[in-house]
Amino acid sequence: MVLADMLMLPLALWSAFALRYTDWWPVRGLEGAAWLFLALPIVGVLVFARLGLYRAVVRFMGPQAVMAVIKGVLLLALMLWLSAYWFQIPHFPRSVPAIFMLVALAYVGGSRFLVRAIYHLITHERAAREPVIIYGAGGAGVQLAAALAVGREYRLVAFIDEAPALWGTLIRDARVHGPEELETLIGQFGVRRILLAIPSATRGERKRILESLAAYPVRVQTVPAIGDIVAGTAAVDQLQEIDIADLLGRDPVPPRPELLAASITGKVVMVTGAGGSIGSELCRQVLRHSPRALVLYEMSEYALYAIENELRTALTHSGGAIALYPVLGSVGNLQRVHNTLNRFGVQTLYHAAAYKHVPIVEHNILEGIANNVFGTQTVANAAAACGVERFILISTDKAVRPTNVMGASKRVAEMILQDLARQDGVTVFSMVRFGNVLGSSGSVVPRFQSQIASGGPITVTHPDITRYFMTIPEAAELVIQAGAMAHGGEVFVLDMGEPVRILDLAKRMIHLAGLELRDTEHPEGNIEIVFTGLRPGEKLYEELLIGDNVVGTTHPKIMRAMEDCVPTEVLQEALPILQRYMDSCRPGAARSLLERMVQGYRVQGQVVDWLAEKGLRRAGETSAC
Repeated sequence: MVLADMLMLPLALWSAFALRYTDWWPVRGLEGAAWLFLALPIVGVLVFARLGLYRAVVRFMGPQAVMAVIKGVLLLALMLWLSAYWFQIPHFPRSVPAIFMLVALAYVGGSRFLVRAIYHLITHERAAREPVIIYGAGGAGVQLAAALAVGREYRLVAFIDEAPALWGTLIRDARVHGPEELETLIGQFGVRRILLAIPSATRGERKRILESLAAYPVRVQTVPAIGDIVAGTAAVDQLQEIDIADLLGRDPVPPRPELLAASITGKVVMVTGAGGSIGSELCRQVLRHSPRALVLYEMSEYALYAIENELRTALTHSGGAIALYPVLGSVGNLQRVHNTLNRFGVQTLYHAAAYKHVPIVEHNILEGIANNVFGTQTVANAAAACGVERFILISTDKAVRPTNVMGASKRVAEMILQDLARQDGVTVFSMVRFGNVLGSSGSVVPRFQSQIASGGPITVTHPDITRYFMTIPEAAELVIQAGAMAHGGEVFVLDMGEPVRILDLAKRMIHLAGLELRDTEHPEGNIEIVFTGLRPGEKLYEELLIGDNVVGTTHPKIMRAMEDCVPTEVLQEALPILQRYMDSCRPGAARSLLERMVQGYRVQGQVVDWLAEKGLRRAGETSAC
């Protein structure tokens, strides 16, 4: 470009004289000015270098480089005028510097744009660029198109937008079409990828669009959410895979700040199971509401290290001064839990530590009971003894009429807290019950994603199996708000929306990955779905309520379940027996006792009710807390 400028600048001066005198060889005008043709390129290169023009990469030349050209040419035109005046050059028209300025802008700037165009033409022709369609012709779509234009991977062939006013217009040489033309465009250009550029759309709107795109054999990717773009944590051109939460179409209800702050702000908060899926998200959200201190209680050393490191990094970036205390320990260690609560003066405790994988707990009954039942009892008793203000148990929909040890053990944990809530004490005990969370360990979504990435097959246990789903941040947010509303003994139930058929979820994920389901009707498809049968203790349908009694709360997504309370004497009799079975390593007897303790526990098609046998309740009857 230095050599090009040394050629272009004298040529621009020659052109200025030629245009002024309307002669290709303006001999009269050039008298006494010949030395300018030698000085101008040298001075010009020095001026452009000083302005940083030669540091700009031509193929990525932007507004700053253009401004450098304009400033440089203006300065050179001014120098020409001063030179003619100072050296009294004869027959030097005053219009020549002005004409030179305009011509030099075209020559110097134009040469760069020409080189850039030739570069892109050559490289783009060499690269087999994939044709893509951008869905959304708003600001995000235009920015994404600009980013694609300088890359070698994709070639934008069209925009799709739902606004009729934009149809037929051109944006960066790509025409805007309506959604009804999508099928024609896919066939015409051989499109196999659609880029969703509507970051401000609600989850409901995104779900509607994704469902319409699922009919086409294309891979769908999206730009980050508008909140991430504004926060600076993501850029518009950072394409992402579709967030499965978009398939649910759930638009979270804005949280109530007073509920989020009530049990956290200015208090010492402790989270058990702090390194788990729910526990770690609880820690993140607790940290955002300015606790005095946060105690991370975790049994896994690596999980504790990971969450502590993440939170300390977040505090460093935000400039916060919240005390973090990582504590390695088991919830079954009474002395460790008691000492931790006393040492840090814990006021709010979220008990998220639990074994939750149904088949694993089904094959490890005693460990499941030890952690979920007696671990909860240990932490709850220690909380009551240490004067903890609020104790919130993270429960599960599998505790309702369970068919597995995991669900039954969580229901017994609920019963223990309900019993403690009846006793006089300062601690407010409550439970929050919800279904599956997207992205948690053991969730079907990451398993399906992994299976699709490896070429399949996708394994589904049963064609009719359904589950409730919620995102981890939304679940944690609602847990905190529900715990703040508790007065003692409540079982809060989160509104999980409509249950999702797992088979339909798998099919949508296949289509949105740009692949085709392989079945008897489409033997040439990419991914097959294989049914493996229900796992031990697995249910077809999950429930959130044991009975039909539920009342609303001041929050539209949080309900209170009016469920049965087990008499204190029953727990006092049953739990020691259960402990003896644990000590003597009798998993069969322990499971049998769980079956008899938990109302509605179904095993091999039968329901056993120990309370009814003891005459404390008629079969099927409940007594509200």
